[in-house]
Amino acid sequence: MKLYDYWRSSAGYRVRIALNLKGLSVERVPVHLLKDGGRQRLPAYRAVNPAGLVPTLVTDDGLALSQSLAIVEWLDEVHPLPRLLPLDPTLRAQVRAVALTVACEIHPLANLRVRHYLEGELGLTPERRAAWDRHWVNQGLTTLESLLAARPDGGRYAFGEAPGLADLCLVPQLFNARRIDCRLDAFPTLVAIDAACNALPAFQAAHPSRQSDAE
Repeated sequence: MKLYDYWRSSAGYRVRIALNLKGLSVERVPVHLLKDGGRQRLPAYRAVNPAGLVPTLVTDDGLALSQSLAIVEWLDEVHPLPRLLPLDPTLRAQVRAVALTVACEIHPLANLRVRHYLEGELGLTPERRAAWDRHWVNQGLTTLESLLAARPDGGRYAFGEAPGLADLCLVPQLFNARRIDCRLDAFPTLVAIDAACNALPAFQAAHPSRQSDAE
């Protein structure tokens, strides 16, 4: 398998964690999102992923899969152990709710394309654009803190005593929150889960700083 990825992409970070947790090896192909006007826009990469986004996972059969959560769920179905999504349908919905809060409510509002549009087309200063980022990230983390502080199991990870889909979305989001100087004092549950995850080799190896294209 091949993983087209960018070292600081939080979506790519999610998939790297999932691959590591499942003990799967891939050929990683870096796609720099800033050099040459964004190499994700080049025709060669558009042929792999017409949306021009990362990550893309190309399977051994040559199938190109896009969207990080779709990739992770495919991995969980094709390589079911260890499970990233629980079998219980109610718990499964709760896990997805946390994952989607990150992937649909927080991440899209502060990603690279939006930042470029806010500064370029709408003329926001870097300072005002950064304030936008922090506003939406803080709002999303407030929701996540409420969801996870109220979970009944009280496990080490987001749901129980093994990391799963919710954790591999949460950890990259907290990495980004720190990178844009969000204060995390109000989110003790999230910080504790993040620390537990980052003690695991699978999460450590997926960290942006450990990637071959890290700058």
